[in-house]
Order: sequence, then C-alpha cells, then structure tokens
Amino acid sequence: MPQINQLSAVDQLQAGDNFPLYDQSNGDARKVALSVMLQYMQDNLVFPNSAAAFQEYVTQYSAPSSTGFSINVANPGKNTHLILTPTAGFAAGTIVLPLASSCVDKQELLVNCTQQVTVLTINANGATAVTGEPTSLAADDFFRLKYDLPTSTWYRVG
Repeated sequence: MPQINQLSAVDQLQAGDNFPLYDQSNGDARKVALSVMLQYMQDNLVFPNSAAAFQEYVTQYSAPSSTGFSINVANPGKNTHLILTPTAGFAAGTIVLPLASSCVDKQELLVNCTQQVTVLTINANGATAVTGEPTSLAADDFFRLKYDLPTSTWYRVG
C-alpha cells in the first residue's frame, strides 16, 4: 500500500498545490489546484454566523417571597430565560405567559427554579392552550415551552 506523506511544520500548502480528484462525468482521475477547491467551497458551502446558530434569550429574574406568587413573562416576541429564585419552597405560584397576540412563531420560554413550587399554574394569556405544562416544580427544576403561531398553542419541548 502506498504511503501518504504528511506535511511537516515547514511544509505549507500553496494555492497552486494539486489534489487528485475523480471526475465522475468523465470516469477518470484528474488533479485540481487548491485555489480552485477553495473557490468552489466558498461558493457552495454555507456556514451560519454565530448569532443565527444559537438561540438568543433575554434573561428575566424573579425572586418571589410568598406563596401564591404571580410572575408576568416580559419581553413579548422574544425568547426568554426566566430564572426563579424563590426565597423558600412555596405551595403555589403562577407564571403568566406573554400575551398571545404579541408572540411569534417558535418563540421559546425557558424556566429554571431553585425552590419547590407544589402547585404551579401556567396562564396561557390568550393562547389557545398550553400543552404538557408542568403542574409543579421540584427544587432546581426546569422546563421549556415553544409557541406555535398557527395553532396559537404553547408546547412543552423540554
């Protein structure tokens, strides 16, 4: 079997260096310059920019201090990371979702909670439904909801 020589630190690829290439349309092997391969890749490969590749969330903090708390999710039309840090475990609490008319398709709400909430209510705030919503939270629990505009419904996705 032929041995492939590896590039040393001294050797550097040059734009005119050639690579073997099999041309399927002609059924033969050819060579192509690195500069041609580079141009082909730049013209045909799409790489997302970092902002588009990762969901961006606006962080909202809330530290409820009594049972029966109610938190309105701010930031209509934006993904929101709601961090709840109740002062203790509570028997009941409510999270009021953004007004449905201000929500956008695929909008997300990520909720983290540091204390137990025995009875949790998710207020749909004009949405048709909230499907799969949690009815309680353990200490250090979390969940994620995603809004579907065509059905005007929030779905639990994590």
